[in-house]
Amino acid sequence: MKKVIIVDDESAGRQLIKEYLEDFPELILLGEANNGVDAVKMINEFKPDLVFLDVQMPGMTGFDVLTHVEELPQIIFSTAYDQYALKAFDVHAVDYLLKPYTKDRFKVAIERLQQNTNNNARPLTESLLMDKTQYPDRILVQSQNKLITVGIDDVIRIEAYGDYSKLIINDKSYLSNYGISALEEKLNPKSFIRVHRSSIINLNKVKELNKYTKSYDVTMQNGDVVRVSRGYMDNIKKLMY
Repeated sequence: MKKVIIVDDESAGRQLIKEYLEDFPELILLGEANNGVDAVKMINEFKPDLVFLDVQMPGMTGFDVLTHVEELPQIIFSTAYDQYALKAFDVHAVDYLLKPYTKDRFKVAIERLQQNTNNNARPLTESLLMDKTQYPDRILVQSQNKLITVGIDDVIRIEAYGDYSKLIINDKSYLSNYGISALEEKLNPKSFIRVHRSSIINLNKVKELNKYTKSYDVTMQNGDVVRVSRGYMDNIKKLMY
């Protein structure tokens, strides 16, 4: 069973999807929204598994909606505009239904959904979050089997984790799909500095700095101690007055 929400500013578009859904009893409709703002509220409240999402809507676009949700559902775009199709497929949406579409075409989309066991919204929304502004204020992370967004200002430190990164927030850690070098390029250098090939710290979360003969240790507000390696010593010294 999958929980479903329909987001479309046209009642005819929502009605068509509801009619086609009648052939798929395993897809349970939770509700509808006719604009982006209400869509965000509904998705965050009901945590659907699947959203049929229009692109051009009042308030915000379908792509904007996905940058504001707390947990990411699977997405099937449903729109009358074909100029967004390439972007949707490039970021791995489950499918892109171009209005008007037939019941058979709708069935193909559901078959693709059933074949796909992964959450395809990850690359979509992560790329949108990271490209939305020069320095994003939120980032997508893994929390158990869910994908959530967290505020960058809440991150205490970041550590390398193979090809990925771990973000430490208080006593919890979350996995980012970005490597530590990619994150370093995306984060505001006024707040986040690299102190080790495997560590980035949030200057706003530093408690104290301990100097030794040839090195430094940084104690963070949550008690974590991060070693400053020689190669990144200048990053610390630039902050000293």
